[in-house]
Amino acid sequence: MEKGLDILDLLAAHGQAMTLSQISVALERSVGEIFRMIHVLEFKGFIETAPGAEGYELTNRLFRLGMARAPVKTLLEAALPQMRELAARVEQSCHLAQASREQIVVVARIENPGYYGYSVRTGHRRDIVEATSGMVLYAFQPPPVQARWREVIFAGVSQADQTAFLAHAERVVRQGYWRAESDLAPNITDVSAPIMADGAAIAALTMPYICKRGV
Repeated sequence: MEKGLDILDLLAAHGQAMTLSQISVALERSVGEIFRMIHVLEFKGFIETAPGAEGYELTNRLFRLGMARAPVKTLLEAALPQMRELAARVEQSCHLAQASREQIVVVARIENPGYYGYSVRTGHRRDIVEATSGMVLYAFQPPPVQARWREVIFAGVSQADQTAFLAHAERVVRQGYWRAESDLAPNITDVSAPIMADGAAIAALTMPYICKRGV
C-alpha cells in the first residue's frame, strides 16, 4: 500500500505523465519493486496510460472520491446555485477552488451561458503561489495555518517571489479580494474572493473575466 500511495503522490505532484523508469528513479525503488503496483493501480482505475504520450498519469478517480466527502458536497450544494446566478448575470464563467497541499484544485465550475467564453476545467491543479485563487486561499488563513502552508508552498520558490507573494497576500486581506491579469491566457483578468467559514477561507470563487469589446 505504501508504494501505491507514493506513486499516486508522485504523479499528482509531477503534473504530467511519467514512465515506469522515471517513477522508479524518483521514488528510489527498482522497477521490479513498483511494476506490480503500477498494474494494480491501473487495473483499479487510479492511473492510466497517457494518451499520445509515454508513461502513466492520474485518472479522475481520486478526485471523484474526494468530491463525495460530506464537507465538499455541502459546499457545492450551497455554492452552485449562487455560481449559476452570477455567471448568468455577468455572462462570464466562474469556478470554485480549494487547497490541496501545495496546489489548488478546481472542484466546480459554471460555464458562461452566452455564446462564447473561457473556463477552467474541474480537476485543474496549479501551485498555490502561481494561482489567483491560491493567493486568496492563503491570505485568508489564520497565521498558524499560513506558517504551515509556507513550509510547503515555498519549496523551490525564490526569495524574491516569496516576498512578492506575501506582500500581495497582505493587500488581498485589506481589499477583500484579488484581481490579476491571467498568465495562462491573454485578455483575461482573474477576479477571486474567499468563501469563509469559521474565520478562514475554505474555498476561493474565481471569475476569469473576458473584457468585451466596447466595455
